[in-house]
Amino acid sequence: MKKILIIGSGGAGKSTLARELGTILGLEVIHLDAWFWNPGWVETPKTKWQSIIQDLTLRESWIMDGNYGGTLY
Repeated sequence: MKKILIIGSGGAGKSTLARELGTILGLEVIHLDAWFWNPGWVETPKTKWQSIIQDLTLRESWIMDGNYGGTLY
């Protein structure tokens, strides 16, 4: 089981690092932005977001990138 969480400010290179590590380590890359933002830049409701995060983090191995402080607890 390998789980890597990459957090940081916007434009810091989180997604680029996640993609590179995913290629090197052969791990699934989960971009939180792709899960959080719906068409038209509509945010996912908080209760649904918490459920999504729980499901994603239960996966066996992953590299996850994003800047969502509420996902850390």
